Amino acid sequence: MKNVKSGGIRAQQKEKTRRTLIAAAFNQLNAEQGFASLSLREVARDAGIAATSFYRHFRDMDELGLAMVDESGLTLRQLMRKARQRIEKGGSVLETSVTTFIEFIDKNPKVFLLLLREKAGTSSAFRAAVKREIQHFIFELVDYLDNANSMPHYYNKVQAEAMVTIVFNTGAEAIDLDLQQRNELIDELIFQLRMVSRGAYYLYQRELIKNR
Repeated sequence: MKNVKSGGIRAQQKEKTRRTLIAAAFNQLNAEQGFASLSLREVARDAGIAATSFYRHFRDMDELGLAMVDESGLTLRQLMRKARQRIEKGGSVLETSVTTFIEFIDKNPKVFLLLLREKAGTSSAFRAAVKREIQHFIFELVDYLDNANSMPHYYNKVQAEAMVTIVFNTGAEAIDLDLQQRNELIDELIFQLRMVSRGAYYLYQRELIKNR
């Protein structure tokens, strides 16, 4: 019984150190320094452990990076669920989604920067991991659209993909803007998403008329 308890404590300590390493790596990211520039020694030192101890938790920096992408994806999914809860309470779909996303960037700029950079990074493993996490985000939006309108799934899927692409690309601009500029950007982003939404509906109506 004592050995089992001791093993459980060690597992908890190991997980705590692992998460400390992830947090330390995120802490070192900034507008000038991306993941590829991070040093294993610097990350370990920031986490308060010896560099050699790093390998008890991750095989290499790439495995740490993939864990960071997973963490970022989890944050994104939580974001989407938060937006849906707000919408269900009567909020505007587009305005709520955009303002929630901007809040996410405000609170988690380094998480967003990691996803944005590695989406087009040099590592195929990173690109695949980021693509997978963004697809989760898209699936959440498609599921909402499928339940919120009468258009076929394909229309909602294409619409969601376009919206997420626009939001991610625009989000990169929001990081360095002041409050007034950010509000202007939000208004413009909402207008762009409305154009996508109405365009999808218009094309669907044309398809219905054509097939009568």
